[in-house]
Amino acid sequence: MSAAYIFDVEGTLIDCAPETLQCWHDTLAAFGVPVPLAHLQRLSGMDGDDMLATLVPSLDKKARKEIVTAEGERYRMLYLPRARAFPGVREVFCAIKAHGGRIALATDCQSAELKHYRSLIDVDDLLDAIACGDEVSKGKPDPGLVELALSHLGATSAGFATMIGDTPFDAQAARSAGATAWGTLSGGHPRSSLIDAGCSVVVSSVADFARYFQREAAVASSVSHQH
Repeated sequence: MSAAYIFDVEGTLIDCAPETLQCWHDTLAAFGVPVPLAHLQRLSGMDGDDMLATLVPSLDKKARKEIVTAEGERYRMLYLPRARAFPGVREVFCAIKAHGGRIALATDCQSAELKHYRSLIDVDDLLDAIACGDEVSKGKPDPGLVELALSHLGATSAGFATMIGDTPFDAQAARSAGATAWGTLSGGHPRSSLIDAGCSVVVSSVADFARYFQREAAVASSVSHQH
């Protein structure tokens, strides 16, 4: 069974974590609910509704929905155009493909944002599957998105899959779905939080995985030459 790698997008492949935090901060302030950036950072990457329920328990479901919608609109208008791809994404994906791995994206973001991000990372020709926030009722740490990516990949066993993300919630979603979790520090979460959430490997940013996969490919090829 070939290995499968499921990548989070925002904060992992796309440099937009500070923008997302600022957007939540400004949106909440506009609703008269000021929340310090440090509190938002700690929960960044969590399903928006869950995050609001945790940070501002006094908000009812209707109010939370209104804020989530407003945050999405503000983000698309003001912040999405500033998003940039992290360097090295294509190199990492090519290295995975070189030893037969399959690749999926699993992102809480909506399809309009994902379309823009895909134009920035330019790896559509290397993708085997995509699971988007539009397709599930809850974001991470709920495992639904990772399970959907696995099902799109046709993976019969999550044991062959690794989820790569920048937040503890990516790791929790991966572990709940039965997959391995790896982390990057590019979303602003401390290494200890990623390890506590179940990451077995933590690197600075996604480009650092290129060396790892190239090394794997070299080992695989030397083994096959010996047989």
